Amino acid sequence: MDDELWALVEPSLPPWPDRSPGPRPVSDRLCLQGILSVFYNDIGWQLLPLELGFGSGQTCWRRLERWQEAGVFDQLHRVLLAELNAAGELDWSRACVDGSHIRAKKGAPAPVRRRSTGGRRAASTT
Repeated sequence: MDDELWALVEPSLPPWPDRSPGPRPVSDRLCLQGILSVFYNDIGWQLLPLELGFGSGQTCWRRLERWQEAGVFDQLHRVLLAELNAAGELDWSRACVDGSHIRAKKGAPAPVRRRSTGGRRAASTT
């Protein structure tokens, strides 16, 4: 990851907690590179080689989970889109809206119940 991209990513990352159970053994930058390596190479977390210096797959996975809960990737997505748009690198004529990521409204009015026009069962005579 080059320094220019890291300069965009780093402000989105939450600070390391003061009361963490131990020292932070791997920098955020290396952890992010480990996460991207796992995704790019489509390998399991346990198969991330320690020789690459990104930390263990478990470390990268925990950091990914922490960042996901903090909303880092949603914020980073907006930042990168803004940067690309400012540079004129996006072709909005080819944009598509995907409704699968839009939350459904809760408390929407229930449909009105209509009276049935079908026949009813005869009452039991026994």
